[in-house]
Amino acid sequence: MVFKIISVFLIFMMVLALFGRLRFPGQQKLNDMKCPKCGRYRIGKGPCACEKDRS
Repeated sequence: MVFKIISVFLIFMMVLALFGRLRFPGQQKLNDMKCPKCGRYRIGKGPCACEKDRS
């Protein structure tokens, strides 16, 4: 019985590891929306708040 529980647990962990390695669709687009300087997400096409002049 213990062997069965351990084997089911290991199989479950392997399935989780396989799903963790997959790249989700749209992940590259989300990474491109981040500001390269501060790392915050940019909304719209304008510059990030860290790049604007604060004069």
